[in-house]
Amino acid sequence: MSSAKDGPVRADQLRIVPANEASWEDVCAVFGAADPARCCCQRFKVVGWLWSETTEDERRESLQSQTNCGKARARSTSGLVAYLGDEAVGWVAVEPRTAYPRLERLRMVWKDRPAEDKADDDVWSVTCFVVRKGFRKRGITYSLAAAAVDWAMANGARAIEGYAMDTPPGKDITWGEMHVGSRSVFEAAGFEEVTHPSLRRAIMRIDFTRPDTGGITSLAGGRYG
Repeated sequence: MSSAKDGPVRADQLRIVPANEASWEDVCAVFGAADPARCCCQRFKVVGWLWSETTEDERRESLQSQTNCGKARARSTSGLVAYLGDEAVGWVAVEPRTAYPRLERLRMVWKDRPAEDKADDDVWSVTCFVVRKGFRKRGITYSLAAAAVDWAMANGARAIEGYAMDTPPGKDITWGEMHVGSRSVFEAAGFEEVTHPSLRRAIMRIDFTRPDTGGITSLAGGRYG
């Protein structure tokens, strides 16, 4: 297996696919056996307290159902999986914002946005990044964020947003805090800050619909029909 010392992974070295086109075994390999595997990307899916109101088995079953892994013709999935060669190395959760019921109850998401429609299905959210152990700190998260933007656009999103952590230089932060993504990751993918609800949290967003184009425009200047 590759190590974190092998250097940056370029975007063109990765193949990033909808999770329903990946195998469940590959998704489990990315999540590993530590915190990501215990949460199974259910933090914003569960309305109540994640750890006391669900079991680890229930969270795993929920993730498997949400991803529709191995079902290439499925009409929905909950994220994207990155491959380096034949090895699954990364995950990003990206869906319509309404797919995350807990977000509706979090004040930080809506602070200073009184006119925002919480029920707008056309706004998508990026809520979690996981990079497989042995491949971390090689830039894979940046490629996943860019792919999430493209995926949302291709599926008709009007906007996409994330709930980034602002990380003080030199400060170690746990995956439990950083799984939502760092500010730098979102900025590199073209997101801009819309609110800063707390010292370390920034709401980052891209609005795709441009009055001068009359349609959805990709970051690269292409268009989706």
